[in-house]
Amino acid sequence: MTLFSQFRGLLQTDIALDVGTANTRIYSRDKGMVLDEASVICVSSGGQTDASVLQTQVVGGEAKRMLGRLPRNIEAIRPIHGGVIAHFSETQRMIGEFIKMGRARRMLSASLHATVGVPSGATQVERRAIKEAIQGAGVTHVMLLEKPIAAALGAGVAVFDAIGSLVVDIGAGSTEIGVVALGSVAHKASARVGGDTFDRAIINHLRRARGLLIGEQTAERIKHEIGCAIAGDDETCVEVTGHNLSEGIPRTLQVSSSEVFEALCDPLNQIVSLLKSALERTPPELATDIADRGIVLSGGSARLHSMDRRLAQETGLRVLVATDPMTCVVRGMGMAIDSLQSYCFE
Repeated sequence: MTLFSQFRGLLQTDIALDVGTANTRIYSRDKGMVLDEASVICVSSGGQTDASVLQTQVVGGEAKRMLGRLPRNIEAIRPIHGGVIAHFSETQRMIGEFIKMGRARRMLSASLHATVGVPSGATQVERRAIKEAIQGAGVTHVMLLEKPIAAALGAGVAVFDAIGSLVVDIGAGSTEIGVVALGSVAHKASARVGGDTFDRAIINHLRRARGLLIGEQTAERIKHEIGCAIAGDDETCVEVTGHNLSEGIPRTLQVSSSEVFEALCDPLNQIVSLLKSALERTPPELATDIADRGIVLSGGSARLHSMDRRLAQETGLRVLVATDPMTCVVRGMGMAIDSLQSYCFE
């Protein structure tokens, strides 16, 4: 490292910033992963961030634990929906707090240059919104990178090869599918279905079929413990406590993995349909490459039990789950920092 590079490192930090529906992650070129927090912030019921809340930095995991437990004048908000901004000011404040946390830990310098992931299906308005929110949070310069390219890089795919690769990134808010070749996305598809859709499906099923009202965090726990993408796997059960709608009091029930599979059928079918449609529209030469290489699966919801087997059964192709699929996107953006002109766009 040259003396100039060392001096620049004291004044400027190049980071990758993945502002996801479920988690926000910051990756520094020099220090690796420096922050991984839930994308949640506490705000007053009037929509303005409560001053006392900001003083205690109630964002991230701490704010997520408060979901459903706060007084009426304060609520915990998840400002990112479907991978894009749903609440602009709250997103800006949340990112600002995360940057403060990084600086407090002496992991981030005063000047920040960020590479930021965006869904391939995001509109120009949505792309401009995320860029402006991050700049408003104190980032000096922002470059955007489409998530299929980032996921491919993070999964170890040779994106500059002439041979095509297909990456399926199933996040909390969206599913991104990209056929990557020669350093660009040759074909892409995106749908706002993912881990959050799974959680809502479990909540709706238990309310409708069992008369039990549960919260998001309970649904997420059920998904992680007994959720599955294929019927007929070993039957398991978990105890679930919620609000009994007919009696009006808390009740504890046993919920089986087959019930959870039934609840997840519709969102799983949406992902399968999106993938099949993408394969149908892929040019023949690239389709041949994909048949040889298979599909690379990344994203937090890639961890759903038997998700890889389900996609393999539906397509007849080999499906490989990336190493540490939850962080593929942010690690891929970190790898792109040194080659911004090759991957990113303003």
